[in-house]
Amino acid sequence: MKKVFARTTNVEKFMLAMTRLQNRQEGIPGMALVYGEPGLGKTKTSLWWIAQNDGVFIRTKKLMSGRWLLEEIVAELGEAPMRRTSDLFRQAQEQLLEHPRTIFVDEADYLSHDARVLETLRDIHDITGAPIVLIGMDQADKKLARYKHLYDRFSEIVHFKPLNEQDIRTIADQLCEVTLSDDAVSYIAQQANRFRRVIVWLYRAEAIAKANSLKQITAGHLNGAGK
Repeated sequence: MKKVFARTTNVEKFMLAMTRLQNRQEGIPGMALVYGEPGLGKTKTSLWWIAQNDGVFIRTKKLMSGRWLLEEIVAELGEAPMRRTSDLFRQAQEQLLEHPRTIFVDEADYLSHDARVLETLRDIHDITGAPIVLIGMDQADKKLARYKHLYDRFSEIVHFKPLNEQDIRTIADQLCEVTLSDDAVSYIAQQANRFRRVIVWLYRAEAIAKANSLKQITAGHLNGAGK
């Protein structure tokens, strides 16, 4: 598999949203929501963007409190977290005002039950102007819509959707070490519509090609591999 990042329809939508978020006019809120079913590449896309830009990635936990979240943010910003919650907030504030960065909060669904944690993120955004991107599962938009003060600050909402056949062709052309025929792409589209599962099929295609010295893989080759 080639070591490149596939630019699917979801990725292109994400990139446009991030560009608008970074270049927004004064007065436009700088929070975003990226949501969708598992396995569609939301986290992978976010980490890819962070690798090329100045961003911070926080993976939330089910039991995470506001203090715990602040500790994670401060640590990712390069500071040693202090003991008091007020000091942690001040550390995050000062770091983001001095060196603005985009904060990505993954598994944001875990926070949807605790208004105080969500309000902490809103406060950080309002005070520092730092863009904050929440990443959640397929119902995250409905869960977070209950918090109007937070939801109103989402100037960008990106819904990652299942991959279509053109997306799978794009992924195959950019990542796969062997050529896939059109019927092979159609076959994969019938079996999988999530990035992780598509990658599994591409690995199978490469293995079949290597074992049989093939330059192109067809649906017939893959149909035998799927049994």
